[in-house]
Amino acid sequence: MRSNQRIPDPLGGKRKRIRTPVEIGEPILSDVFSVERLEQHAHTLAAAQTITASPRHGHRIQPRVADNGRVLVQSYRSLAQAIKDERAITPAAEWLVDNFPIVDEQLREIRDDLPRQYYRELPKLAEGHLAGYPRVLGLSWAYIAHTDSRFDPESLRRMVLAYQEVEPLTIGELWAIAISLRILLVENLRRLSEEIVRSREARLMADELADELIGLRREGPDDGPATLRRLSRTKYSAPAQVQLFQRLRDQDPEVTPAVRWLQERLASEGTSAEELVSAQHQRQATMNVTVRNVITSMRLISWFDWAEFVESVSRVDAVLSARSA
Repeated sequence: MRSNQRIPDPLGGKRKRIRTPVEIGEPILSDVFSVERLEQHAHTLAAAQTITASPRHGHRIQPRVADNGRVLVQSYRSLAQAIKDERAITPAAEWLVDNFPIVDEQLREIRDDLPRQYYRELPKLAEGHLAGYPRVLGLSWAYIAHTDSRFDPESLRRMVLAYQEVEPLTIGELWAIAISLRILLVENLRRLSEEIVRSREARLMADELADELIGLRREGPDDGPATLRRLSRTKYSAPAQVQLFQRLRDQDPEVTPAVRWLQERLASEGTSAEELVSAQHQRQATMNVTVRNVITSMRLISWFDWAEFVESVSRVDAVLSARSA
């Protein structure tokens, strides 16, 4: 790849850099770690991360937060309208709609609790997929990814302490952990909501196509070849393919050629309809859990005593306590 290739960064800014392993727009989710594994990962992360010479040389986070809020409101309205129209939606979509006031509260708290001057003084990462963003955001990203967005005070405390065994964090960074978690939970929910809405639109398109294909049976055999040509010219996402297969699987392939076409197309891609359905069901189940975790964590973070947390992980406070003992 060329070094001057222009791509968006993981949080939506525009700059020239090589594409990283982090897939833009994919949910923030990786292998889920135990507490002990989180501590080991924190050691590795602290040793690997480097910061810029000046914290003022970095990327602003506020525009991305504002854009996340806009996308989440659009997703909420789309899904709320589906409910009003008595259309079926997924459990993940229900979680988003039912708990949107919590999401809106997070967006307000991020705006209120992250003054521009405070953000500018946070040490910024010099390299990696979050280069130009605060180091504490990188630590929080790892925590969110490896816990499936599930906030647990003790696991977070142990991860932060383990990180500081290799590289100490400033007091400002320790206080920024809470806002960093909020930012990334909102970021993750934005990515999930976009996928929820896209998948729903794909299934609706597949339903319309299935209605048309099933109706063609009554119009004579000459409609089959034309329909297959139209199908071949269109790219269908996995949710659309699954919905189309589920709608057509009880049809006779000799009467509805699209059934055979879909099976042959999947075979050419090295999979089958059954495997695709299973994979989509698994992805749906994973998304349901992650959205639930995000919403629950947002609620818990708002209730949590962050002053006590900062005191428990601050190396300065630990030194002072030891001297006074």
